Amino acid sequence: MKVLIRCPFCDTMNRVDLARLADGPRCADCKRPILLDRPQKITDQDFDRVITESEAPVLVDFWADWCGPCHAMAPTLDAVAAAHAGEVLVLKLDTDANPKTQMRFHVRGIPTLILFRNGKEHRRHVGMGKQTQIEALLS
Repeated sequence: MKVLIRCPFCDTMNRVDLARLADGPRCADCKRPILLDRPQKITDQDFDRVITESEAPVLVDFWADWCGPCHAMAPTLDAVAAAHAGEVLVLKLDTDANPKTQMRFHVRGIPTLILFRNGKEHRRHVGMGKQTQIEALLS
């Protein structure tokens, strides 16, 4: 399964084969590592392309910097990303900096987690979630 992700260092879009994640994917332009065992940032600009061009399920965390529950849930989301690296692409969308996507998906409370499969919303969890709840969202 291949996913599309922007390099956090040079902003180049990269297609990464999750089956080869153990080989240590690197950015095609700057050659720095692309670490998919942790949530990656996404923006309004990239959202549609990444969601539709990624063959793997994509879990998006809609969050904001001022949100206490978002910060409290972050270590749990990190653990889920690490446990499911190579199976699921985990992304974080800052709702304050990216209001278009938040409004389009009618995100009214944060944190909100939305799982996308084949470019379409599959499941949603609103509010802080335990690791078991987030993993249940993936199944």
